[in-house]
Amino acid sequence: MHRHGAPRWTAAGPGRTAPRPVPRGTAPLLAAGLLLGVPLLGGCTSASGGDPEPAPTSPGSSSSLTGASAPATAPPRQPPAELTEDQVNAAVARIDDYAQNALTETGVPGLALAVVYKDKVIHAKGLGVRQLGKPETVDPDTVFQLASVSKPIASTVVAGVVGQKTVKWDDPVTAHDPGFALADPWVSSHVTIADLFAHRSGLPDHAGDLLEDLGYQRDYILQHLREHRLAPFRASYAYTNYGLTEAAVAVAKAKGVAWEDLAADVLYKPLGMTSTSSLRSAYDSAANKATPHVRDAAGWQVSTTENPDPQAPAGGVSSTVQDLGRWMRLQLADGTFEGKQIVDPAGLNETRLPQTVSSPTTAPAGRTGFYGLGWNVSYDAEGRLRLNHSGAFSLGAATVVTLLPSEQLGIVVLTNGQPTGVPEAVAEEFFDLAQYGHETVDWLGFLGKVVPAAAASPVSPTDYASPPAGAAPAKPDSAYLGTYGNDYFGPLTVSSGDGGGLVMSLGPDNLRFPLQHYDGDVFSFRTRGENAAGLSGVTFAVGADGKAATVVVEQFDHDGLGTFTRS
Repeated sequence: MHRHGAPRWTAAGPGRTAPRPVPRGTAPLLAAGLLLGVPLLGGCTSASGGDPEPAPTSPGSSSSLTGASAPATAPPRQPPAELTEDQVNAAVARIDDYAQNALTETGVPGLALAVVYKDKVIHAKGLGVRQLGKPETVDPDTVFQLASVSKPIASTVVAGVVGQKTVKWDDPVTAHDPGFALADPWVSSHVTIADLFAHRSGLPDHAGDLLEDLGYQRDYILQHLREHRLAPFRASYAYTNYGLTEAAVAVAKAKGVAWEDLAADVLYKPLGMTSTSSLRSAYDSAANKATPHVRDAAGWQVSTTENPDPQAPAGGVSSTVQDLGRWMRLQLADGTFEGKQIVDPAGLNETRLPQTVSSPTTAPAGRTGFYGLGWNVSYDAEGRLRLNHSGAFSLGAATVVTLLPSEQLGIVVLTNGQPTGVPEAVAEEFFDLAQYGHETVDWLGFLGKVVPAAAASPVSPTDYASPPAGAAPAKPDSAYLGTYGNDYFGPLTVSSGDGGGLVMSLGPDNLRFPLQHYDGDVFSFRTRGENAAGLSGVTFAVGADGKAATVVVEQFDHDGLGTFTRS
């Protein structure tokens, strides 16, 4: 389960509330995800960065009232621009030094960033190295894995298809993918493309991600989402990579093509994003790519991320800051790129509206965080609507994009290290420098604590590395050997290891996990993959016949799906 995204928090500074982490509950994250949804990080309803549209007047209103004009009968779609070109340029002049210092302080190997302002990429920079131990440096054309920054890209693609009148955001998913189902038949027939893009279907947090860790492919995972118990439909928010993926796949089916081809045809090719793809193979074959890294007790090490192809719309895009600058230009220009309308503005603007509360405020003066369609949507102290999304793979990537459309301003930051808060800190520092000329919060210090904590998978409350004094012995191996079935995770086989002991095998490729005895009929195994969480328990229930009838795998049991029954 990829931990795409980042922690929600409330930014501080002049006119802002003090920073405070907001707990994610039991959400396993990011990735895909970790999400970063903050009042500083919001969206837009119009791409115009200059004067707002003239407000409409009511029928029969007079323009001859005292003064030059009649009062407006409606507020502007968004506030007028506050920042000057000099302010933006001053922030650009200082952001590279801040980013380099962030790399030095954290040890993250490499970073690329780009700033878009008034329909131009005014700055693109690479810092650090593509891979530790090798001399090649990061540049603006280095390909990075985007993790959950893939989500607003996916919603841009769907907005393009909406503009083609092939689908509507409010279409039921089953209208285009009749075989899709959730646990509740009524919800199955009513859940829409927008519901799944807004994470309000009732699916639990990161539903399906553990199946990906075990090696299952997209079709299997989407078909088995129906096994999850649902929270109240459209009344709860839970971040689901595979819920969003299902919606995107349904749109692709409506067009009669694969999602990866649809994304290329609707967005990447028209914008000239020649280094962007929704296929892992494109990233793997790129000559100029950033290698993932993780940090352990010995320092930063080269890593390998899992293949995100099964959830490509939610976390599988790879790209460069040069290409993403083109996409940000399209976003800030309401779907227009270099004078040509690529994406219909009406379909695009729907993605920028608050669809569900993702981060309720806990203080009367606090600001609520919302999720739109593939975007975190929020409002800053100046009343401006912003769009934002973070992305991260715990196995070695962290990214962020933030747009401030009323200013025609946006920044994207990509790194090749596990979540450390670096990309989010660089982005927030940039907006601080542009708005105030100075830092209002120690962003790197603050986010350096919040982001890694939110990215971490929940660990077991039991310390399986330290069996209790007087632990009961295990029964003979024969009590546990055999195959156990599970409608969601598939079969689990317990066999004898080559060097003795027990081995648990799971998934389509029969991934092998050695079992270590803990106490009585309780064993443990070391988790692995994007959602690794150290040691987790495996508890057998042995019957009067001396054979285990069931086994519960703790890591898989967060939603009550972790019980396997002997075949």
